[in-house]
Amino acid sequence: MISNDSKKHVVIIGGGFAGLSCARKLAKSDEVRVTLIDKNNFHQFQPLLYQLATSELGTGDVATSLRQALQGHPNVDVKMGEVAAANARSRTVSTREGESYEGDFLVLAAGSQANFFGTTGAAENAFPLYSVEEAQRLRSRILTVFEDADRDPKLLERGALNFVIVGGGPTGTELAGALADMIRGAMMDEYPDLAVKKAKVYLVDHGSSLLAAFSEKAHAYAAKTLRRKGVEIRLGISVKAVAPDHVLLSDGTSIQTRTVVWAGGLMASPLAASAGLPQGHGGRIEVRPDLTVVGFPGVYALGDFANITGENGQSMPQLASVAQQCGEWAAKNILAEIAGEGRTPFQYHDKGIMAMIGRDAAVAEIGKKRHELDGPIAFAAWLGVHALLMSGVRQRIEAFVNWAWTYFTRSRPIQVLDRSDVERIDWDEGAESGTSGTAPAVRTAR
Repeated sequence: MISNDSKKHVVIIGGGFAGLSCARKLAKSDEVRVTLIDKNNFHQFQPLLYQLATSELGTGDVATSLRQALQGHPNVDVKMGEVAAANARSRTVSTREGESYEGDFLVLAAGSQANFFGTTGAAENAFPLYSVEEAQRLRSRILTVFEDADRDPKLLERGALNFVIVGGGPTGTELAGALADMIRGAMMDEYPDLAVKKAKVYLVDHGSSLLAAFSEKAHAYAAKTLRRKGVEIRLGISVKAVAPDHVLLSDGTSIQTRTVVWAGGLMASPLAASAGLPQGHGGRIEVRPDLTVVGFPGVYALGDFANITGENGQSMPQLASVAQQCGEWAAKNILAEIAGEGRTPFQYHDKGIMAMIGRDAAVAEIGKKRHELDGPIAFAAWLGVHALLMSGVRQRIEAFVNWAWTYFTRSRPIQVLDRSDVERIDWDEGAESGTSGTAPAVRTAR
């Protein structure tokens, strides 16, 4: 639906870091009009979803209105809708609500979803952590098992307070530290009649170290910090199946649990498979160095939705900074095309990588030369970088208030059971399997 005006129409799918950054850059130009489509009316700050899940931050701290973020730009139109299909040749998309949008340019930044790698029962029984909704569900599950165990302490013998995190990358490692702090702090204060000390956090990864993308020093620091917090780390082991009441591991043992968090990998959102575009690792769309798709003029793929090759010939990691910068670069190339100029290859400014492992504990490798920091200094650097990535001043202030409250007290500001779909647990489901924390599981998932 292109209007009769002279402005070129850019349709952007996805309001994540890549899509929002692209829209903001284009919004400053009088040469284009932009339609940004997302199934939510908010931008979600994925790096902090684990803090929403562990009640350190509230939903408003990790989600920002897309309309407010683009307010004051009359050439940008935000539409809430879930894109069901995309025709890259005509640069047309259609939504499940029955709307269709056609552009002179199509920017695909539909993000990612959990990759369960075919693990039996994982899709049905595990909790991914890649959206606000998933973080809310996980938070409610964590609070539910504590409430149920407080009401019936016998549930402790059935693994009620066992938490299994699959994946030792930044998401899994950060969540393990935050969950361990939550248990040893707020939960001991709030459940004085419950044997909270029996709660156990397991971190399982098939690799040989945590935070594989970091240095050996960071590997050792992360493992030491988590073990000090009481986390049991199992490396070189994969999850074979996830049942309602346990996980089966590749070494033949099982762990009784009602809370399995999947942080074991990402793949492109479902739109990638139906768009008719070349796909690579993780189902992501293959793009040229200038972020366009070969054979499809005017089509760009960005962020976690794309395989973007870096200067070293390797695919760039799924980081907020990569998505944000490539969104701005795509906008720059679109404006260059409109002006009759050539597109330029994306150049990523590598600011480094970092991960928080709990209170006063973090690792950071700054810049291309990877200057290493750990401990309180890295913790402070982590806070600063993530605050800058947030889209609004109010969001930054509220997040800092909650961080400060959690830091100087042992309480969590937001511990609300707000998802009824995970509040009720059938504690008899899977009970006939007779599994224990060390014996091989008799039954896998249904």
